Amino acid sequence: MLEPVDLPADPPALYLYLTDIPRAGIEYGQLLTVLPLQRLLPVGDGHPVLVLPGLLAGDGSTWILRRILRRLGYRAHGWRLGRNVGPTANAVAGMADRLEKLHNRYDAPVSLIGWSLGGIFARTLARRHPSAVRQVITLGSPFAMTDASESRATPSFKRYQHLHVVAHELPLPMESDPLPVPATAVYSRCDGIVAWRACMNPPSERAENIEVRSSHIGYGHHPAVVWAIADRLAQPQGAWAPFRPPTVLRPLFPRPDTPPEPRVATDQRTRRSPA
Repeated sequence: MLEPVDLPADPPALYLYLTDIPRAGIEYGQLLTVLPLQRLLPVGDGHPVLVLPGLLAGDGSTWILRRILRRLGYRAHGWRLGRNVGPTANAVAGMADRLEKLHNRYDAPVSLIGWSLGGIFARTLARRHPSAVRQVITLGSPFAMTDASESRATPSFKRYQHLHVVAHELPLPMESDPLPVPATAVYSRCDGIVAWRACMNPPSERAENIEVRSSHIGYGHHPAVVWAIADRLAQPQGAWAPFRPPTVLRPLFPRPDTPPEPRVATDQRTRRSPA
């Protein structure tokens, strides 16, 4: 018998799911339109950045974002572990090894950017290796899921579950505790894959949630997301201040009268696999 927990968040509406890919194409066009504003992005300090792809995606999906970050002066890297099919032995050991090598190579903590499932991995790395991580930025990552129905990617995740060496449970362990490093969660109510409420940080002195109007597939190239990432990465090491969008891009960042409350995980847990 399942123990009671917070009620699951509603999964994305079917129309959002069916239009997620077409909307991502439109958002790429928006990026091309605002490229002249790229010179207004804050310049980086050259610290290393590791970008982790989402479920069923590889480094090709993060190429545009990494290219922009390199132009801003960051040493942006992909994970080099092929397609992300979940917490396989190769992925679990490979991510930790990649983080350690980048940390040692640059003699500096690494900023982690994780897209969807990649963000869940990034948060796990930060908990296990806090001295090697500068900050974590998640893009539509459902780390606060309480039920598998909150992600339309659950069937794809379960398809490869026989290869996984880590049996995830919901809610995810430790997610009720703040990360030991600064954390930014980018989420969208227009996300067609995961429930947006499952993608928000719990309240913390060094954690925040930034809402954008993006599809799930478009997080890696949406203009508002790119700006938010560049702004967060440009903060001096050891310093943290809440995000404030620039006036020119303010229409891309929703400003609800009453900001949504992030989900706070309870101590009572169901035993189900996340997507």
